[in-house]
Amino acid sequence: MINWKVIFGIAKTHLLTKMKSTVTASLGVTFGIGAYITLVSFMTGLNGMLDDLILNQTPHVHLYNEIEPSEEQPIEKFTPFEDAWNIVHSVKPKQSQRKIHNAVPILNYLREDEKVKGAAPQLNAQIFYISGSIELGGNLIGVNIMEEVRLSNIQDYIVEGSPQALNNNENGILLGAGLAKKMSLSPGDRVQISTVQGDIFPLKIVGIYQSGLADVDNARSFANLKTVQRILGEAENYITDINVKLHNLSEAILMARQLEKQFQIKARDIKEANAQFETGSNIRNLITYAVSVTLLIVAGFGIYNILNMLIYEKMKDIAILKATGFSGFDVQMIFMSQAIIIGVIGGLLGLIIGFGLSSLIDGIAFETEALPTITTYPINYNPGYYVIGITFALISTFIAGYLPSKKAKRIDPVRIIRGT
Repeated sequence: MINWKVIFGIAKTHLLTKMKSTVTASLGVTFGIGAYITLVSFMTGLNGMLDDLILNQTPHVHLYNEIEPSEEQPIEKFTPFEDAWNIVHSVKPKQSQRKIHNAVPILNYLREDEKVKGAAPQLNAQIFYISGSIELGGNLIGVNIMEEVRLSNIQDYIVEGSPQALNNNENGILLGAGLAKKMSLSPGDRVQISTVQGDIFPLKIVGIYQSGLADVDNARSFANLKTVQRILGEAENYITDINVKLHNLSEAILMARQLEKQFQIKARDIKEANAQFETGSNIRNLITYAVSVTLLIVAGFGIYNILNMLIYEKMKDIAILKATGFSGFDVQMIFMSQAIIIGVIGGLLGLIIGFGLSSLIDGIAFETEALPTITTYPINYNPGYYVIGITFALISTFIAGYLPSKKAKRIDPVRIIRGT
């Protein structure tokens, strides 16, 4: 039966008598785990921020009417040419309204679906912002602002004012930050907008919206849905877009195809809308994890080399242990214990250093006009990374200690004592 107290006592003595090698091995684990925690926390935090910048502004399923060319041309309906091979150039899109047919029943249907977290109607209107004699083209989106707040993080991009201010003002507008800067406007001022038909309406600026995307902020503004319907002279059921938020993002593709067939409407899922961005995000995550794992593997090789050298230095001690009655397995456990002790100490110190460096980075100021709501560098304090770090430290030190300890187990004490 193994006397673990004696085993750990000998292992402790070996580590303390070779303090330089012990410290070096522990630091290898410490800095490997610390660098892993710092890198993966920072990179995943940064990737998460970039993902949120795009994905949080994109509905899981977007319903709208697509302008498409007519599948059947008039010449194909002309009897003399019905069996001919007709070639038609410059095919024009068919005339179709942007309004979603039966939008209100569709909204009611979606809101009763258990898979749907919420469905928000929108009215997208092409307008001109009038500043003196200058007209700036853009679009005004009519929304139910409190529903948008519930289903998205639009409130994070309102740098001045509040969603409640828009909800309480029938003639209010959340003006894009780029537009506000160009026209030297601020909350409390009035801005005139003109429809494509030439009708002019004054609206009061109740807030400034800044998405972080310059092209968006130079053209997009928000107003209440009823306000935009009134500006366009349309009825309360006039809706051009429906944004659907699901409880489970993975169901977006199937839901989009189902709604497209059921209501004969164009449905675009979030994967389709952000295919290129998602590819870039996956590549960034792959690089992050590849570099992080490399750091851990390098630390593991360092431990292996140090323990291997430690065994060579302790050849005589091993011979004496075996000569005094210790079995090969006992000797193996002694060196395995040393490896585990190094792994535990180095791993815990690595977690502390990783957390400290992450906190230090988290406190560094990071200010940019493109991301007004971000004030410091983003850090992801996911506990899973710390669990992975200490687990890898233990596994790597176990493997790094197992191979040299197996060699120590097979050492012939007679040959060592004889010096052969």
